[in-house]
Amino acid sequence: MSILGLKKKQPKTFKVKVITMDAEMEFSCEVKWKGKLFDLVCRTVGLRETWFFGLRYTVKDTYAWLKPEKRVLDQEVPKDSPITFHFLAKFFPEKVEEELVQEITQHLFFLQVKKQILDEEIFCSPEASVLLASYAVQAKYGDYDPNFHKPGFLAQDELLPKRVLMQYQMTADMWEEKITAWYAEHRGIARDEAEMEYLKIAQDLEMYGVSYFAITQNKRDTDLLLGVDAQGLHIYNPNNKLNPNKSFPWSGIRNISYSEKEFTIKPLDKKKDVFKFYSSQLRVNKLILQLCIGNHDLFMRRRKVDSIEVQQMKAQAKEEKARKKMERQILAREKQMREEAERAKEEMERRLFQLQDEARLANEALLRSEETADLLAEKAQIAEEEAKLLAHKAAEAEQERQRLEVTAMKTKEEKRLMEQKMREAEQLAVKLVEQSERRLKEADHLKQDLTEAKDAERRAKQKLLEITKTTYPLIAAYSTPPAPPEPADFSYDSASSRLDFKDSDMKRLSMEIERERLEYMEKSKHLQDQLKELKSEIESLKLEEQQQQQQQQQAGMYSMPSETRGYVPEPAYIPHSNRNSAYMSQMAFFEEV
Repeated sequence: MSILGLKKKQPKTFKVKVITMDAEMEFSCEVKWKGKLFDLVCRTVGLRETWFFGLRYTVKDTYAWLKPEKRVLDQEVPKDSPITFHFLAKFFPEKVEEELVQEITQHLFFLQVKKQILDEEIFCSPEASVLLASYAVQAKYGDYDPNFHKPGFLAQDELLPKRVLMQYQMTADMWEEKITAWYAEHRGIARDEAEMEYLKIAQDLEMYGVSYFAITQNKRDTDLLLGVDAQGLHIYNPNNKLNPNKSFPWSGIRNISYSEKEFTIKPLDKKKDVFKFYSSQLRVNKLILQLCIGNHDLFMRRRKVDSIEVQQMKAQAKEEKARKKMERQILAREKQMREEAERAKEEMERRLFQLQDEARLANEALLRSEETADLLAEKAQIAEEEAKLLAHKAAEAEQERQRLEVTAMKTKEEKRLMEQKMREAEQLAVKLVEQSERRLKEADHLKQDLTEAKDAERRAKQKLLEITKTTYPLIAAYSTPPAPPEPADFSYDSASSRLDFKDSDMKRLSMEIERERLEYMEKSKHLQDQLKELKSEIESLKLEEQQQQQQQQQAGMYSMPSETRGYVPEPAYIPHSNRNSAYMSQMAFFEEV
């Protein structure tokens, strides 16, 4: 056996893993393939705008793009099995709305730009981040429906860069509320339209589509950044990737070349200086040159008439968009009609339930009305009987009322007479009191006169005694016959007897006057007591009369029918017979007095 036969045969195929923005694919590649792997991936994805994309792989601490003109294994690809490639956008359009034709192209760009913004490879302000997030939600969930999209439905989605979340002291619910407010305004926008709106906003960001490389300048040996994008080359400070220090548009560059680590940019204007810079690795210079060539070719291609293939693609895309728009309109009309039909159905069902409820209520009302009619008939019969009874009671009440009226009239007359007699008794009592007071005054005057008479009598006695004592000896001396003592004693006794008689009459008169005064006082006091008793009895009779009137009115109201209960008879006073006799006896006594 020959030595060649002992050698192992080299495998003709190898495994490749391709990762797109939304899927992973594995292929079995032949060793001799050059650009067939990229074509196979594009056909699998359904992509025709292949000039924007490439297969990227990682080499040590940098990355590189797979060259279609060389075999895969001849390049510096990893020796892993399977070999991993990332299918990404290598070049970016200047105007996404004009250049991106296919929907799959828009979708892949949308996913890649969204990932770069979330990973902070592209700087985006908080306001623009919220707006972009709302379009991303519209592309994923469709139109906003408050019944379906409840609070918290975005909790699992990554929509904002971490830098924006840390910049403000806001909770996840507050961010979701802001995004939902914008999301609700995008109603009616399809998924491809929402993705295109997202890209139209993103293409205006300063870091959109720019590939950055660390370089050093020849003269100063300072660290700089080189940015390559669809419009040209830009020189940045390492700490400022937004505003370039110097720019070289593709229209102003005459030639780009590199020699090992040195890179040279020759402007179209020969008066301007040639710009040279150095990169850290030769591999980076090759990558920069590759990106420069590709972006420049696309820059020149945009300014030429589209090729037949591109025109066909645009025409097909236009027809596809029109067809989809028509389908969306038809779908929207059908959805609207279905919603209207559902609303009409719900309205009819609601109306049916309402009519059923109304019918049920009507049946219940009919049953209740029948029961009510029976009850009313029974009540009518009972009312008729009650009416007859009330009519009979009304007749009796009328008779009782007439009797009470007659009695009331009699009672009024008796009351009037009693009041008149009471007034006369009061007047008589007043006269008696006045007369008693007058007699008291007269008795006082008589006492005063009696006292004065007694004083005068006493004075007269004293004067008489004095005169008698002084004149008696003179008479005895001058008279010739001496008077015997007996006549003198007799005359003195007669005078004293006359004086004693006058004293006894005065005492008797004063005693009679005093006795009459005392009797008069006792009679007047007794009369006043009787008057007070009469007044108290009259007041008690009045109270009893009022109570009797109230009782009779209540009895009349209860005994009368409902038609005659509004009549209230006049109050009547009916005293008891015993009290009438006592009253008559008292009045007779007062008349005697």
